[in-house]
Amino acid sequence: MKSKRHLGKKNSLFNTFIAEMRSEEIQRDSMRFRRNLERIGEVFAYEISQEFDIEVQEITTPLGIANMSLIRETPVLATILRAGLPLHQGLLNYFDNADNAFISAFRKHYRDGTFEIQVDYMSAPELEDRILILSDPMLATGKSMFLAYQELISNGAPKHTHIVSAIASVQGIEYLQSKMSPVSCTIWVGAVDEELTAQSYIVPGLGDAGDLAYGSKTNE
Repeated sequence: MKSKRHLGKKNSLFNTFIAEMRSEEIQRDSMRFRRNLERIGEVFAYEISQEFDIEVQEITTPLGIANMSLIRETPVLATILRAGLPLHQGLLNYFDNADNAFISAFRKHYRDGTFEIQVDYMSAPELEDRILILSDPMLATGKSMFLAYQELISNGAPKHTHIVSAIASVQGIEYLQSKMSPVSCTIWVGAVDEELTAQSYIVPGLGDAGDLAYGSKTNE
């Protein structure tokens, strides 16, 4: 089972955060960029939490007993280094008891202009029958996300996976939907852009999320 949730279609403050992240002027402030990614993660966490199973628990107050509907289990939060860290932190702000996983994936570029995605590090808890929330700010081709998922399930098969991206391409969503079709999965996006360049960058997109959050790099 696979489905898609597009939060940018709702008229809410969420779109202000997306707009500021896209803005060439505002995104010059890396602290503001990171904070907007974090706030988007918090909104995603709230929306995703509504999909979880709940149970009623009795909570003792100073004056009596309150019956509260609470989430039954905590998820595993996973992200792709380095760009995913602020988005991951936003999710963690709300799912503050969650276990965490981290994957290092990068584009290895060749002289002919082509590239391949490589994963060279993964740290994760046991995932068997857990709820997995895998996040990365940009879902371009979808290949990095799927490779990260493949690495993670070496630690067990989640019972449901939520994939979270601030901005996605149509092609990236379609790729993930085809690859993830055998598993229980929900794709959450903030905005969907139509164009993907020959270098696999989303247009209009917002640029390189990792560089905007943490500064430029030279080791591509």
